[in-house]
Amino acid sequence: MAQVSDINVTPFIDVILVLLIIFMIAAPLATVDIAVDLPASTAVRQPRPEKPIFITLKADRTLAVGETPISRIALAASLASVTSSDHSKRLFVRADKTIPYGEVMTLMNDLRSAGYLKIALVGLESAGGAQSGGAAQ
Repeated sequence: MAQVSDINVTPFIDVILVLLIIFMIAAPLATVDIAVDLPASTAVRQPRPEKPIFITLKADRTLAVGETPISRIALAASLASVTSSDHSKRLFVRADKTIPYGEVMTLMNDLRSAGYLKIALVGLESAGGAQSGGAAQ
């Protein structure tokens, strides 16, 4: 009996076909429904100002600038006195998590109509860093 010196490629082809079937099944599962090309962030974490100006919207929908409670009507006048009418200062908005989103947007619109365009939203940082304060410009 003569020895066969050719390479047996049948097991190799079987393995390739099995891998092809696995990738054909797994590929549609790995895709997303909405294709979005997200830009990379190169933002450097901004240092906290020495004396930040906090506007707080409490759970009972009352406002406070710093630690001083104010009415919504006196918001613009109170901010003008705290910021010395410097509209370029950044304001930090804190709102209780039970406040509806619409109320926070109303407060932000009031701040914009008072001339303050640099508004930052304050949140708690979770252990993974998923939630953090971001700026709304």
